[in-house]
Amino acid sequence: MRLSRYFLPVSKEAPADAAIVSHKLMLRTGMVRQNGAGIYTWLPLGLRVLKKIEQIVRDEMNRAGAVELLMPTLQQADLWRESGRYDDYGKEMLRIQDRHDRDMLYGPTNEELITDVFRSYVKSYKQLPLNLYHQQWKFRDEVRPRFGVMRGREFLMKDAYSFDLTEDDARVSYRKMFCAYLNAFSRMGLTAVPMRADTGPIGGDLSHEFIILADTGESAVFCDKALLDMDPPGLGLDFDADLTAEVEKRTQYYAATDEMHDEAAFAAIPEDRQVSARGIEVGHIFNFGTKYSKPMNAVVQGPDGQMVPVQMGSYGIGVSRLVGGIIEASHDDNGIVWPEGVAPFHVGLINMRVGDEGCDEACGDLYDQLEAAGIETLYDETDDRAGAKFARMDLIGLPWQLVIGPKGLEKGIVEVKNRKTGEKVELPFADVVAKVTPA
Repeated sequence: MRLSRYFLPVSKEAPADAAIVSHKLMLRTGMVRQNGAGIYTWLPLGLRVLKKIEQIVRDEMNRAGAVELLMPTLQQADLWRESGRYDDYGKEMLRIQDRHDRDMLYGPTNEELITDVFRSYVKSYKQLPLNLYHQQWKFRDEVRPRFGVMRGREFLMKDAYSFDLTEDDARVSYRKMFCAYLNAFSRMGLTAVPMRADTGPIGGDLSHEFIILADTGESAVFCDKALLDMDPPGLGLDFDADLTAEVEKRTQYYAATDEMHDEAAFAAIPEDRQVSARGIEVGHIFNFGTKYSKPMNAVVQGPDGQMVPVQMGSYGIGVSRLVGGIIEASHDDNGIVWPEGVAPFHVGLINMRVGDEGCDEACGDLYDQLEAAGIETLYDETDDRAGAKFARMDLIGLPWQLVIGPKGLEKGIVEVKNRKTGEKVELPFADVVAKVTPA
């Protein structure tokens, strides 16, 4: 993409009411524009990151055996009355009426709707296990939306829902999602720590939050350092195998948010492994049994011919929230430092002297080579001054910067900068594409 043809409304300063780093940087880089309290337009740069995260989540859900569908944003209130949650959910639910005076709501979550889908089509245990997921915009009317996309009112979420015949089967599904989440977050450049959590209004008896550590995190978290040094299960994981050991490998160590914190248990950890920090929740998984299947009559015929309510679980990832979370975990004084897996572009190419025949030709040739190699490149061929070009590239945080100017051209080299490390090297033109090709 040529910058002169792109829409990238960067600014030097963020609005005074932007309180945290991610909110400031998302506004300064022109990733989003606020349209109201907790409601944002996703501008081109922000949308590219959002789509990258969405695709990683899709890949890992599919790999774990979940099946994608798409449910509507608006739901019938009667479904929520069946489950008993319509009156209990509170003012966070946006309630509306259509032209026929039917009660509707803008979905804050989808347990009721997916249960209705399930009971309409699945009648036998032979059709189980089943895990259905979608990535859809949701709305919760937060009393104090703040921190940009980290706590907005409208947000994009991946929610998956598992259906199983027995409690043991449901825990098998739970373990699959547990491992899939670790793989997904790792691909985004994050170390997410699973922490035992309160089930809250979703209900159930088993729940984990996935927390990334960041100085501006919304809550205090406590864990064993061993969890931060642990590799993810890996993309070669066999999801049809018994994953108990993979889960227990992590749950054997202490990890808790402040609501679940046990000071005595934490103190028992060797002092050099005690981690006390701030954290951001980026995912949450629940196993809630028959909380919804019983009142909504989501039953299947078991092996003995008896009709039994299915065991259910739900698994959420805050896709739009992750954009802010990644920035909180990966930035410096000059701007964002995108992990390669979610960067809006992989390379920023800077032409230091636009209008110079040699520079224009060299940049054009390298840009074509990068694009032909499938490397997403933002080519700055504007006539801005050099300092502004460098500052803008650092601000938007692409993993690699390539600089071509008259002096380098005379020597036949390109300056290559790694945004994360700050390391700069000079390479012959022939070696550049291989240097910046993703591993």
